[in-house]
Amino acid sequence: MDASYKKLWKLLIDKDMKKTDLIPLAGITSNILAKMGKGEMISMESAKKICAALNCDVGDIVELNQPTAEN
Repeated sequence: MDASYKKLWKLLIDKDMKKTDLIPLAGITSNILAKMGKGEMISMESAKKICAALNCDVGDIVELNQPTAEN
């Protein structure tokens, strides 16, 4: 299962913020930001920090993509 953070990137654009602005604001590491950039899963603790910093819900920042069966 992969994660899509397109909603988060859009939210940052709407707030006129850069991805790197999230590091000090949410108290996350650059490694977490890098994982999100690659579409990798992050911990719920990290997601909670981001949501608290942006005053949003987890569904506002991430979508989970089910793997599709290849024929």
